[in-house]
Amino acid sequence: MSLDRPVTPDPYPLLPEVPSFSVISDDVSDGQPLKDDQVQAFGDTSPQLSWSGAPEGTQSYAVTCFDPDAPTPSGWWHWVAIDIPADVTSLATGAGASDDSLPGDAFHARNDFGDKNFGGAAPPQGDQAHRYFFVVHAVGEPSLGVDSDTPPGQVGGNLTFKSLGRAIIQGTYQH
Repeated sequence: MSLDRPVTPDPYPLLPEVPSFSVISDDVSDGQPLKDDQVQAFGDTSPQLSWSGAPEGTQSYAVTCFDPDAPTPSGWWHWVAIDIPADVTSLATGAGASDDSLPGDAFHARNDFGDKNFGGAAPPQGDQAHRYFFVVHAVGEPSLGVDSDTPPGQVGGNLTFKSLGRAIIQGTYQH
């Protein structure tokens, strides 16, 4: 079976338009390969992220990592951290390890591995390079109104309609 497929479009321009703001990382360089620490086989360590310029009215944040290139119709959610307090503007390397690593009342919803943490890059052997979109979503409510057992696609749906803005940095990985 060949894994050569057409490149999946960047999903974020397909969503309702919201303002963008800035996100930078000590661990991810936009458009560049991820470090081994962010790969499932080597580290499963979430990257450091810092953001600024969120829209007025932001009451909380969510941080997600999504791979649209996974060989599934719905892509693959690697990280879903929600209800991050509005006064927080960064997450340290490894904040995706558990809910205890997140600030305030923030928590993880399930990722597509079925875990409540950050799951590193894990494209199939021999597949094309995958893109990993690390997105900080500025939310206009103090709580997204979901719980830790909410499927990641449903969280993504809520974020589609409750985000005031998005900040995106993208890494890649290929075996």
